[in-house]
Amino acid sequence: MKTVLPDRQQSLVQWVSQATGINTFGVKVRLRGNDLHILCEGTECPQRWRTLSDLLQALQQTNLDILTSSEQTSIYQVFVYGRRKGEQRPSWCHRVHLNQIDKHLDQVQQALLADSEKSKQPGGALIVSNESLARQGNPEAIARYLSETLSTLGVSVQVKIKLYKPKNSQPEENRLWIFCQSSYSPDASLLAEPIAQKLRYLKLSGYQDAVIVSQVSGETAPDWLLRVDLTPPEMMLKEWARWGDIQAIARLLTEVLSGLKVGVQVSLKESTLHIFCIPAFDPLGTAPIPDKAVCLEAILPQLEAIAPQGILAATIYGQKAGDKEPTWIDWLALPAANYPAFAISPLDLANTGDESAMVFLLERLLNPDLDWRLLTGGIRVLILNKNGLLHIMCDAPVCPQRQQVASKITQFICQLKISGIIGVRIYGRRAGNKEPFWHYGVDLEHRQRLVPEATPEFAATSIYINDLVTSETSEPILRPDLTTEEVQNFVTEVARDWIATASSTARKFLLKSQLFTESNESAEPNHNVQGIKIALVWGTLGLLLTLQTDWVLGRIIAFNTPTPKVASATLPSSSSEQKASLTSGKNQTEKTTFFSSTSKTKSPPNQSSVFNASEFTQSDDTPKNNLAAAPLKEKATATAILLAARSQMPSFNVRQLDEQLALYKQRLARTGTPPDVLIIGSSRALRGVDPAALSKALATQGYPNLDVFNFGINGATAQVVDFVIRHVLEPSELPKIIIWADGARAFNGGREDITFKSLATSVGYKQAFQKTPTTANSNDLPENTVNSGEEKTNEEKQEISTYEAVNQSLNQALASVSTSYQNRDQIKSLLQKQLLLFGNNQTVRSQKQLTDGTSDESISQQAVDFDGFLPLSIRFNPTRYYQKHSRVPGNYDNDYKSFQVEGQQDTAFQEVLQFTQSQKISLVFVNMPLTADYLDPVRKQYEQQFQQYMLRLATNPNFIYRDLSQQWPKVNDFFSDPSHLNRFGAYEVSKKLANDPMIPWPVK
Repeated sequence: MKTVLPDRQQSLVQWVSQATGINTFGVKVRLRGNDLHILCEGTECPQRWRTLSDLLQALQQTNLDILTSSEQTSIYQVFVYGRRKGEQRPSWCHRVHLNQIDKHLDQVQQALLADSEKSKQPGGALIVSNESLARQGNPEAIARYLSETLSTLGVSVQVKIKLYKPKNSQPEENRLWIFCQSSYSPDASLLAEPIAQKLRYLKLSGYQDAVIVSQVSGETAPDWLLRVDLTPPEMMLKEWARWGDIQAIARLLTEVLSGLKVGVQVSLKESTLHIFCIPAFDPLGTAPIPDKAVCLEAILPQLEAIAPQGILAATIYGQKAGDKEPTWIDWLALPAANYPAFAISPLDLANTGDESAMVFLLERLLNPDLDWRLLTGGIRVLILNKNGLLHIMCDAPVCPQRQQVASKITQFICQLKISGIIGVRIYGRRAGNKEPFWHYGVDLEHRQRLVPEATPEFAATSIYINDLVTSETSEPILRPDLTTEEVQNFVTEVARDWIATASSTARKFLLKSQLFTESNESAEPNHNVQGIKIALVWGTLGLLLTLQTDWVLGRIIAFNTPTPKVASATLPSSSSEQKASLTSGKNQTEKTTFFSSTSKTKSPPNQSSVFNASEFTQSDDTPKNNLAAAPLKEKATATAILLAARSQMPSFNVRQLDEQLALYKQRLARTGTPPDVLIIGSSRALRGVDPAALSKALATQGYPNLDVFNFGINGATAQVVDFVIRHVLEPSELPKIIIWADGARAFNGGREDITFKSLATSVGYKQAFQKTPTTANSNDLPENTVNSGEEKTNEEKQEISTYEAVNQSLNQALASVSTSYQNRDQIKSLLQKQLLLFGNNQTVRSQKQLTDGTSDESISQQAVDFDGFLPLSIRFNPTRYYQKHSRVPGNYDNDYKSFQVEGQQDTAFQEVLQFTQSQKISLVFVNMPLTADYLDPVRKQYEQQFQQYMLRLATNPNFIYRDLSQQWPKVNDFFSDPSHLNRFGAYEVSKKLANDPMIPWPVK
């Protein structure tokens, strides 16, 4: 509700008090929209006509705009109320149109005279309604007319006329601009249809449309725009009648014959129009039958002028309502009988691809209520045929619901079977908007082509496709001349010799230290002084070794932690130099042997062997076929470790988040712009969507050179994803589309979120909120995390013992001396990474791990490529897998513990939805595939709950939900374990996403 300023309000009260003679305590005023409401009260109810007479005379001499705020729009109406003090409802109310004060005064004077003569019949001048004045097209009158409805909502109105030039080089036309201002932001659906109805009811001439602009008081930018079609109802009826619409023809003929007191009933059989003329009103059955000559004289010119499409003739009958036989009949030919172009029905024209005919049929389909279309303008349809795709835009004053129109249009287009149309794309928007609110797509034919069609007579076979895609044999091969038995014997002998050698070496070392003796020797104590000397010697050596280790680690950290100036210089100017320094890892190995790795020499890819990179040896149950997958890319492990170690950002206590963020920042620094597509989620996204395969598949669909990055994080929940998108990455670092690949587990609000709990205690988490005080303050921190942190701090302070105090003081003293103590977390991280690298370079051991299905998160950490993707070649074999792992049913799975979609994960997801909508980022959630082994009855029930939850949210703008959970439940070759895809499954998912017509891929 809009109110005037206190000083202005006081001025209005004083003005009313002076004009009416009523004490200021008995006067109250209020401004709502363009209306001024004045309440006059006293111990006795003020006399109506006397009060109005005094007030109207004052209004003649006063400009109310001077008494109101400068920001308040003009006042069009004044409502005056009178009541006795203490009563709830006014005794009388009178509306005053400020543009007709003289007529109001005449009416009041007549009423006063009538009162003096004890008459209750007021006379005087006739008050002209705002509607009658608005029909003349005057902008101020239109504003007054609209304010009658909108002022009750606290919305003020101003109307202007502006010229605009259409794009098709037509002469300039008048356009009606309606500016609505309020102290709040009214929803467009609240005002759209009422304004459209009132404007169309005026039947204005000279205006094609009107634009409604809603703006909040004090703001410069409009809140929303709305277009109202002002095409007169008669023109709409004639347009539909021209296409042969029966209801429209009946309406037009009824209007013509209504003056003759003749009613009309119309029906269509084949290509003949049957028109029945009956008395318009005949309750007693005594009205005469309509005259034949009069009816034909009125109907024939109308039908010839309309020339309905596809209707060849008309038969006209004259009879009474209820009669079985007509009194007279006449037949006449219509223009379609003489002009072949008019003889084709709209449906036949639409089958040939005629866009005008399709527009009519679709608009008729979507507007079954003719009265509602004439009242509001209805749903308008626009069609564009481009590259075999039929794009259909539906707009209306209120955006049509996708469920309301998409299925109807799709079914209709499928029935047409238009030649050359291979897909349909349907959009919905509010009239006046350029961008659609939602979109929907269906492919009528398969559009994916993995290989070009060299010969039209032959289709691409599966064998041909497998020959063209990268196969498994392109991975490193060991030796083709060894058999399985020879390898097993060799490994057994080496392992036996290694154990014996290691045991002997360790035994000799321990004996030489004189801290251990042989087990068969006597254990009698030796009390000579030699033991003390040995202890002193070893103690001194240990201290020297500690100091030397501390110095060496300090030097390594200093060497690998550059200053900001050096960090900026490490990125080369050219992309080729950068690629060499950031991807090969050769320069790092030359700098220090601490980060050395083994050779990566590959054998010829086409050699057949019992060995490959995905399995140690091929067994009988190994799949013989080669699955399609994108070529393996160079690993980014060493680069990720170095970048994370050199990063100025503090750690988030989630190692993979630190490394993925470092790789992402490196990508931003190299390209200068964010990637076109960002994949995010848990390990199911990390392993399940291949950026290289997705980019290649999108190129075949007409989206070339799209940059894709996988930001998957093991264990990431909705809270983790929300934190990364809204707080870790800047809005300028985000792409225009985010693919969130995950499943129900990430949205379980009933289980403990270990990943986010660890993240929330990190220094990086707190700094992320401190960096952006304008977008995230302390209130953005999860309450449970903040509160639990404060409680934990208080408890720790209370439970500190003397031992802990001494230990803390010693640690501080050592920290002041040590050169590496301050960087202990960084040293720990580097050592862990290098140990993982060392383990990964042991080819036989790593391959055996993958074969046995014992890959865990540590292996996942070291295999990420420069696109952030983790390509695993292992194929899920239930027999071998469950020999190494327990089969956990759903009711004992901690990921589904106390499963519920409501709670902290749902809150985080809602935040992501609001953020992406505000940033105009398309968010696509992909429910990733699962195996049949994993989907037991318990998990299926939880998945169904999650499906219903996602489908409810799928109505949000800029959010799309795609379900692939049941895509390949029996194809174990696409999975690395029961719930994670391997790189072959990731390749198939990437192709499927690229071919999905629902996903709005960006265009460069």
